[in-house]
Amino acid sequence: MRITRAAIIALALPLGLAAQQPTAGPPANPITSVFQGRIRAMHRNLGQAFDSIPADKFGYKPTPAQQSIGFIAQHLANDNYFFCNNFGTMKGTRAAADTTTADSVKATWPKETLVSQLKASIAFCEQALGQLDDTKLADQVTMTFRGQSRQAPRAQMVLGHALDMADHYSQIANYMRLNGILPPTALPRPPRP
Repeated sequence: MRITRAAIIALALPLGLAAQQPTAGPPANPITSVFQGRIRAMHRNLGQAFDSIPADKFGYKPTPAQQSIGFIAQHLANDNYFFCNNFGTMKGTRAAADTTTADSVKATWPKETLVSQLKASIAFCEQALGQLDDTKLADQVTMTFRGQSRQAPRAQMVLGHALDMADHYSQIANYMRLNGILPPTALPRPPRP
């Protein structure tokens, strides 16, 4: 006797397997949902990475030409506000010292200060992500970089944010490995329940 796929499905449905089949269609904002998922994962990985690096390593850089860990932390905080301020009408606020102090000076601030500022920028970005939906990705926003302003689609800022974080996570993960520290994405995963 030959059992067909249709027969197997017909037998399985009464056994409750039909309840396991997805019934919902695609999310209301599939493009935004993908961006939000990837960005939130990068936020989590970066927060965990900087938490796990000892304070005495924040001055570390593999070569004199590269950025220190402290520099990367303050740079990410700056970039988070730069990108996420363009996700909608919500704008992040920062203390004057955070915006007027030279990056090279901020890079030497204590770990607690740098990580706190990075996490505040991540929290702001998490809120700013909530303003996004697929219909707003094509909206034109004014992007100002190094004193030059131009119009860009909001999607460019969202994609730019995701790529910037991936770039710096890769950078910091390599620095961690050079110091004998496993980056968050290399840690063993807990068993699934």
